[in-house]
Amino acid sequence: MRRRTAPRPFGFAVELAREQWAPETLLAEVQQVWPEAVGPAIAAEAQPVRERGGVVTVSCSAAVWAQELDLMSETIVERLNLGLDRGKIERLRCVALPVRGDV
Repeated sequence: MRRRTAPRPFGFAVELAREQWAPETLLAEVQQVWPEAVGPAIAAEAQPVRERGGVVTVSCSAAVWAQELDLMSETIVERLNLGLDRGKIERLRCVALPVRGDV
């Protein structure tokens, strides 16, 4: 008699595929560790969108979030660097997304 094994959660397969197909760049690694480094509240309002020369541009949902993250940037950079293997972040550049229709 064969023993049935429980199916694996779909999230497991998605995470495995994401790890296999993610580009091997510093930005991709920052994006992967971002939610853990900043927490769910900030991760819901701001995302790293660009990296150049150790400067990560973070797109925020509002100017107040950009300003708040700018004030917290030293702590965030330290937390990010703890989780990175491919490089080191020097600083954050926090910007607010344009409001739809203003572009």
